[in-house]
Amino acid sequence: MLMQALQDLRNLNKEEITALCRELGWQSFRGGQVFSWVHAKGAASIEEMTNLSREQRQQLSEQYEIAPLVLLDSWQGDGGDTIKFLWQLADGNTVEQVLMFYAGENSRDRVSTCVSTQTGCAMGCKFCATAMCGRGRNLTVGEIVGQILLANGWSRNHGKPSITNVVYMGMGEPFANWDNVKKSLQILNDKNGLNIGWRRMTVSTCGLADKIKELAVEEFPLELSVSLHSADDEIRMALMPINKKYPLAVLMQACDAFTEKTGRRITYEYALFRDVNDRREDAEKLVRLLGGRLAFVNLIPANPVEEAGFFPSKRERIKEFADILEKNHIAVAVRVSRGQDIEAACGQLKRRNQGGDPKENVGKKAEV
Repeated sequence: MLMQALQDLRNLNKEEITALCRELGWQSFRGGQVFSWVHAKGAASIEEMTNLSREQRQQLSEQYEIAPLVLLDSWQGDGGDTIKFLWQLADGNTVEQVLMFYAGENSRDRVSTCVSTQTGCAMGCKFCATAMCGRGRNLTVGEIVGQILLANGWSRNHGKPSITNVVYMGMGEPFANWDNVKKSLQILNDKNGLNIGWRRMTVSTCGLADKIKELAVEEFPLELSVSLHSADDEIRMALMPINKKYPLAVLMQACDAFTEKTGRRITYEYALFRDVNDRREDAEKLVRLLGGRLAFVNLIPANPVEEAGFFPSKRERIKEFADILEKNHIAVAVRVSRGQDIEAACGQLKRRNQGGDPKENVGKKAEV
């Protein structure tokens, strides 16, 4: 007789856990206790739930578990302010996560994590190391939430603050796994869990216009980030194949619908690649595209992806590009590059562990 696979408690929200407890013949308040153990305290096993009786823990363990994420590799850079994790999932697949610490008066000790939503990516962006990992599969709700819970535990165990901000910008396209991403957002926002505010969570997309419109009607007050990387259809097509399905006119129509419905500004990510999309005429096209729109441009000194032939723009070119935007009243910031010393771009650590990158380990091994 085949053993029935155990279900992951991290996949369940508070209502589902409460319903589960009722099915087991327990009082409803037990649902809140179990949810707190899983999604607030970050318990690694049912045995840790000491306010349940031994019999109740045994009963729960017959059908459910807290599925393990095994830490395969971890590196820290930027003087210890950036940590990168490589997690192994139950089926042997691996995903990456980055944890970043920002200290100072303006940041208010912000702790941000960049999480993955898929084990690979089918979007095929030419400059992205994750695309070189293959299509992969969608992560479950529990695998998404699990990254955040485990990184939060790592931070607290090392005397650092809890996670304050979550960015869905790791491996994979979040909108390609939207049902699971959406549920994970709701779980993270639950006041009985990690209680992360909606405005402290960001979903990043390569430009799935239909999903941007869907997000607008969901009325989740989260932040939206769109990877743009060019205001020219031909250049963007060469960088991002998704532009064939959703060219700039279609994408911007969806973005306009989002801002009109929500009243919220969209962040447009723009990675600058030397002699590809960083010229004066590229900046001027971007001004024409975003002028009059509720927009913020995040200029990114690109991570080098030598296999794809893309290299970061020179510092003076980045400054010139930003100056053109500012002079034309486009809100802009140049992102402070974090984690290059530990290959923090999505997919780089995974590929190295799979033997896809000949470089030796860089940075410093993170203590676990």
